[in-house]
Amino acid sequence: MDEATKKKVEATVLEILRGSDMESVTEYKVRNAAANRLGIDLSAPDRKLFVRGVVEGYLTSLSSQEVEEEEEEEQKQKQKGGAGEEAKGDEDEEEEEEEEEEEEEEQEEGGARKREYDDQGDLILCRLSAKRRVTLSEFKGRTLVSIREFYLKDGKELPTSKGDSNLPRTATFDYCSNGISMTVEQWEAFRNAVPAIEDAIKKLEDSD
Repeated sequence: MDEATKKKVEATVLEILRGSDMESVTEYKVRNAAANRLGIDLSAPDRKLFVRGVVEGYLTSLSSQEVEEEEEEEQKQKQKGGAGEEAKGDEDEEEEEEEEEEEEEEQEEGGARKREYDDQGDLILCRLSAKRRVTLSEFKGRTLVSIREFYLKDGKELPTSKGDSNLPRTATFDYCSNGISMTVEQWEAFRNAVPAIEDAIKKLEDSD
C-alpha cells in the first residue's frame, strides 16, 4: 500500500475501534468493516499485518490510559487521607515502585518477547524444530492453531504442500508433510487429552 492508502486505512480502523465494544470486537471484524467502508481488499498478508499493527497499537494505548487513570485516582485518594496518612502513603508508593521494578525485570527476562509473524502474516507461537513450527491464524473467520513444516525459497519460509517430492518425509508426519490445523475447539480437546497422552508415553517407555 502507498502512504496515502495506509493513512486512510489507519484512520478508518481507529474510527471503527473507537465505536466498538472492546469485549466482543475482533481483528477480523475490524478488518472486514474497514474493507467495506473503503472498498478495498485488506485480506492480503501485508495488509493484514498493517491492520493488526494499528489494532495492537490502539489496544496498547488504551492499556496505558487505564494505568494513568488508576494512578491519578490513587494519588487523589492519598491526598484525601490527610497528614496522618503521609507515612503510610510513602510506604505504599515504595511498594508500588518495587512491584513495578519487579514487573519490568520479569518482562526483560522473557515476558516482553516481541511477537513474531511468518511471511503469510500468521503469528508464530513456537518453533518445534528448524523446519516445523506452531502458528495462530485466521481462515474464513475461524481461528486455527496449525503445526506446519516449512522450507526456504527466495529468502522466504513457505509451508510445504502435501506430497512435496523436494523435501524428505519424516516419520512424524508421514503422508502429511503439510502438517495439521485445528480449530479452537479441537485444540482444547487435544490440550485436555495431553495428560492421558503423557501417561501412555510413560507406560510405553517403561515397558521398553
